Amino acid sequence: VFPSLAQAQASVANEVYQELGQPSVFLFCPTEYCSSLCSPSPSQSCYLQTIGQELLPGIGVIWTGPKVVSQELSAVLLEEVEAVLRRRPVIWDNLYANDYDCRRVFLGPYMGRAPGLMSRLHGLLLNPNCELQANFIPIHTLGTWFQSELGSCAHPDHAGMEAVAALGDSQGAQDGSYSPQEALELALRDWVAEINQQALEPGR
Repeated sequence: VFPSLAQAQASVANEVYQELGQPSVFLFCPTEYCSSLCSPSPSQSCYLQTIGQELLPGIGVIWTGPKVVSQELSAVLLEEVEAVLRRRPVIWDNLYANDYDCRRVFLGPYMGRAPGLMSRLHGLLLNPNCELQANFIPIHTLGTWFQSELGSCAHPDHAGMEAVAALGDSQGAQDGSYSPQEALELALRDWVAEINQQALEPGR
């Protein structure tokens, strides 16, 4: 019936979206959901070009970054993805996911995401560790990153300063930018307080 997989998917997604009354949140996960799955690249992918053209504008498109589990996200990549999809992507962030290797638990701070990214995103979802309690630091430090991004939006002169190597641990709170190390220390302090509080509860 359809000349391509992308047109089939877009047609079905559009019909379901309209049947549901065009809800404010409706997410579509493409077959090519990261750069490494695109051939030859996101901007030159016939599949993504068709999805961008055919999918109704109110439908959000999920993207995981350069890879399924992306160590870094850059504004340059998101600009490329936004251009081909004709909308800002919803990042499905697998930085902490360990369902593919349950011997590992990720307890470091949220990092590797360039400053000023929030203005490039339609949303951000964090795929957590399978172990519930292990997600205190990931969620806490994500909140700190988000607060710093809100600050950047409030002060546009600081937004998009990706050239300053803020993917790592740069100047931090001195200039209002996000510091993974400081975020980790804040999270650990609050986590210890949470653990101590639970230890006082009967039956713990």
